[in-house]
Amino acid sequence: MSGLDTKEVVDGVRKGDTRALARAITLVENGDPESYEIVRELYPQTGHAHAVGITGPPGVGKSTLIAALVTRARASGRTVGVISVDPSSPFTQGALLGDRIRLADHFLDPGVYIRSMGTRGHVGGLAEATLQALLLLDAFGKEVVFLETVGTGQSDVGVLSIADTVVLALQPGSGDSVQALKAGIMEIPDVIAVNKADHPLARTTASDVRQVLALGPADAPKPPIILTEALGDSGIDELWAAIEAHAAEPGLEERRRHNLAAEVFAVASARARRHLEAAVAGDPELARLLDQVQERQLDPLTAVRTILREVFRITEPN
Repeated sequence: MSGLDTKEVVDGVRKGDTRALARAITLVENGDPESYEIVRELYPQTGHAHAVGITGPPGVGKSTLIAALVTRARASGRTVGVISVDPSSPFTQGALLGDRIRLADHFLDPGVYIRSMGTRGHVGGLAEATLQALLLLDAFGKEVVFLETVGTGQSDVGVLSIADTVVLALQPGSGDSVQALKAGIMEIPDVIAVNKADHPLARTTASDVRQVLALGPADAPKPPIILTEALGDSGIDELWAAIEAHAAEPGLEERRRHNLAAEVFAVASARARRHLEAAVAGDPELARLLDQVQERQLDPLTAVRTILREVFRITEPN
């Protein structure tokens, strides 16, 4: 590893050296085997940061909201980390990294560390890379870490599963926002922010969301819905207060325990699948099973049993 060796990176992160932190996160992004050792060494120093996930449709103003929330967190005396996941170009594999533009006011603040992560090329998956980056910022001493995702798709749900508090930002007058709630993310947010509150349909959107949430189980907690205007700094105090109130609710440690256990299984499943696919692709006899299934000569479950037996030595009962 050029520049710093593994021990120097670990010691540097513990001492608050931003150069070491940057190097560690780069190794995580690249799926470098040394990143596993670094995270393993630093893991005992984690568990202190409050991870806040921010998600919502593109264009809703997530980065602007985060910039305003960073200001509130810093005013309360806390150090802050920001991990912003940007969509990568399918042609150049580059990311716009627009959050760097919107968070520019915080660049010179030594109490704030901002890192963009493109969705491209994460060997262990986006959620895995984000989790490791979060752990590194936690070990570095950041007290609040904001996780911004590109939208409300499958990869975002994975990223948000590691957050202590999830804020869903919605846009007034956007039927897509309410449809997203109906489509299966109704149980994800702990706080809902209807941003761009100066829009004439802002209050109508908030009312629509309340109606959608009312369709859920009667005993399910209903997240607070807050009207915000991030550019005008309106409603941000209320949003920050709601985030802090959620962090103070009982059950945070149990939620973290559940999230980490789920993440262990999710990462293990993803790696097992990659290993399985590579093993089948590299073995002509196993690959032939897939051809037999396609030709209706072999049923799928029999193929599954054979592959599991040959690759993982797993024998299922008949």
